[in-house]
Amino acid sequence: MMSFIARMKVKEGKEQDFVKLAKALTEKVHANEPDTVIYEFYKLRDEDRGYAVVESFTSEQAEEAHQHTEYFKSMAPDLIACLDGTYVREYLDPLE
Repeated sequence: MMSFIARMKVKEGKEQDFVKLAKALTEKVHANEPDTVIYEFYKLRDEDRGYAVVESFTSEQAEEAHQHTEYFKSMAPDLIACLDGTYVREYLDPLE
C-alpha cells in the first residue's frame, strides 16, 4: 500500500477552476483505476484557499501508473497552474 496526503493553496480567483478540474480528475480515477483505494480532494476547513488530496494505491506501481494515464497528464498542468506555490506531500504508513 502507498498512501499520502498532499496539501496545497489555490490562487485567489482560481478556486472554481481548481474544484472543477479536481472533480473531473477524481471521476476519471474512480472509473478507470481499480488499484486506487482512495482518491479524494478536500477543502481545508481552517485554511483560506487551502485544499488537500488524499491518495492511496495498492502499490507504488499503481501510483506510478496513475501518473502516466493520459487524463492525468492532460489535467495535471491545469491543476498545478491554479496553485499558489507548490504542494506538500505527507506519506502515510499503515499501523502495524
